[in-house]
Amino acid sequence: MLAEINQANALIVGASQGIGLGFVRALLKQDKMGNVYATYRSQDTASELLDLERQYSDRLKCLQVDITDESQIIAATKQIQESVQQLHLAIYCVGVLHDRNLSPEKSLRQIDPEKLIYSFQVNSIGAVLLAKHLMPLFNKRDRSIFASISAKVGSIGDNRLGGWYGYRASKAALNMFLKTTAIEYSRRCPKTIVVALHPGTTDTRLSQPFQKNVPPGKLFSVEYTITLLSQVISGLEIKDSGEFFSWDGTKLPW
Repeated sequence: MLAEINQANALIVGASQGIGLGFVRALLKQDKMGNVYATYRSQDTASELLDLERQYSDRLKCLQVDITDESQIIAATKQIQESVQQLHLAIYCVGVLHDRNLSPEKSLRQIDPEKLIYSFQVNSIGAVLLAKHLMPLFNKRDRSIFASISAKVGSIGDNRLGGWYGYRASKAALNMFLKTTAIEYSRRCPKTIVVALHPGTTDTRLSQPFQKNVPPGKLFSVEYTITLLSQVISGLEIKDSGEFFSWDGTKLPW
């Protein structure tokens, strides 16, 4: 992903499972990778990540962060700043579509304001708070990338089926946050590329309840998704900042 930079430093937010954990594994396999920072919310769901930290204790540092709490984002950023001067890659992999109290809305009758707020906190607000506090680690001479896992269903121009109000709207908000961040970063962190990434339907906990509707060949393993997104990331140029890319490198409509 960052082969041209020796001892590059990376941050993966939401690394306890799924795509986030996949990125951590891939980064640790890169010889030129320096420090890898990885966040998780709960130890109960982060056993594999914490096992990796014990295995790669010289390179991997895990930080417990609830991204709905800005003070925890600030504390984690300060910890990173104490050991490195620059981040070369940060990927926001946190997302929620369903949990014990949340499921995608099929109609307006199912809209619940508290659940909508939670979707926005996790899927979009956390990412822009991260961009806010990571700025000192991006305002450097080396090229860097701030990416967030978005979703094609967050595209307003591509919405043809409706439903999934909270998830669609919070991902659309994420895309706008990233586009606006890219504009400010172009002035304040001109070497940093800001992008939204659609990973395709990946075999993770988030997609499991909906996998029966996925066409043959369109359900990706985590490893395959990481390979595809890594290729997209590797090919990014400054002119791509503020864009929304699919797993195959094509640009998606806002």
